[in-house]
Amino acid sequence: MGTKGKVYLVGAGPGDPGLLTRRGAELIGLADVIISDALVNPALLALAPESSKIIFAGKRSKLHVIPQEELNMLLVEYAREGKNVVRLKGGDPFLFGRGGEEAESMALSGVPFEIVPGVTSISAVPAYAGIPTTHRDHCSSITVLTGHEQPGKPGSTIDWGHLAQESGTKIILMGIERLGSIVARLRENGLKEETPVALVRWGTTSQQETLTGTLADIADKAEQAVFCAPAVIIIGSVVGLRKSLNWFEGRPLFGQRVVLTRAAAQAGELNKRLTELGAEVLEIPTIRIVQPDDKGPLKDVLLGLRSYQWLIFTSTNGVDQFFNYFFKGFDDLRDLGGCRIAAVGSATAAKLKAMRLKVDLMPNEYTTEGVARAFQDSDHFCIENENIALLRAQVASPELPRALESIGAIVDDVPVYKTVPETEDRDGVVADFNKNGADWITFTSSSAVENFDLRFGLGDAVKNHKLKVASIGPETTKALMKLGVSPELEANPHNISGLIEALREHIH
Repeated sequence: MGTKGKVYLVGAGPGDPGLLTRRGAELIGLADVIISDALVNPALLALAPESSKIIFAGKRSKLHVIPQEELNMLLVEYAREGKNVVRLKGGDPFLFGRGGEEAESMALSGVPFEIVPGVTSISAVPAYAGIPTTHRDHCSSITVLTGHEQPGKPGSTIDWGHLAQESGTKIILMGIERLGSIVARLRENGLKEETPVALVRWGTTSQQETLTGTLADIADKAEQAVFCAPAVIIIGSVVGLRKSLNWFEGRPLFGQRVVLTRAAAQAGELNKRLTELGAEVLEIPTIRIVQPDDKGPLKDVLLGLRSYQWLIFTSTNGVDQFFNYFFKGFDDLRDLGGCRIAAVGSATAAKLKAMRLKVDLMPNEYTTEGVARAFQDSDHFCIENENIALLRAQVASPELPRALESIGAIVDDVPVYKTVPETEDRDGVVADFNKNGADWITFTSSSAVENFDLRFGLGDAVKNHKLKVASIGPETTKALMKLGVSPELEANPHNISGLIEALREHIH
């Protein structure tokens, strides 16, 4: 982005955050101001810098949080202040989204702007319902129209006679409230009653619902099912292909809303894997990683690295924070000296291995007892009278250093980071959770349990939202039980893969 203010009209896609374009993601990541529509997936706002201002301009058919004229002026004002403004719009900004009007306003005001097309629900929603919009054996054309226009109004711009006789697929956006009138006009103009119809609600998201029928019965079915907006109407013989092509709704965790409580920087892999399995993921980090209150012990370790025989890391956070400080003072990994490295957990080990560091010891059990037992049972290592730097959070259980000292080690328990409660809700996910709840809540550390309880009241949240609780391992389970909450499941092995597999097995 340049130094002058500019407005970017960015298509956010139909709902699945994975369908955002690379250009869209790049601009969100560099934005000073983001003005977001109602149907934009909140997960996309997590791509924004912490310094960016986020404004909700949620527009639904009968509710405009910010009137269009005011919104246009807002875009102009921020751009004139030298801000780079992302106007984040559901789907594609130039398809039934008033993006053309907003671009005209920028042009008339002399404000630089750019249009970033988005994946449109016209093609994406049918695809996620297993319905190709065209098929060589069925049709070679599609007709798209908005359902906002009342079908029976005088002077309608829609030629219903031509539309009914057209052989291609018909896709109607924003028409669910007028479904009865739409199908009546098509039938009056000769479209056969047995023509297949599909309604897809919240398409491309884990809340997706699909209702199928024919022109003769779909309106009654929709009324009985209380099938409401936002939905796409698909009419044509291609709807019949859904029986064999329905790939999206058959995924193992489809329809499950899962809350992640990991720190935002650590949630990516778990979020990605759960999403691929069909879950809707709500990231509600309960903790933020900050510097320890006293960095003196850490400085002493860095200055005296060659006096240690072992460095023990208990989390990926510990690895990240230790080496952040290490590389401020050293520019060569060989300055670690000859110390061996122990890692608690496969993710911690993977983080170290990615830095080309050998992990000399990793316990099979990611518990205090498991760490001590791994050293005791080792045929290669004896830590009696050896100096160990235990590099972990400022507030942590004293059991691990005690267990290591009980087998003869000399342990320096060194805080390399501190966790503090996360209180912000920049992307609106907390508000969504408070309103709509979830099916599962996952905890991957005792500190996440404690901080979630401080913010929400864990017992009340579990009861009010009928949440099922998933724990990554015994230490986390202890923290849950201390608060009177029994987890529905505990991962085994006690890592991210074990947690995901436990969820899959429990749900099926």
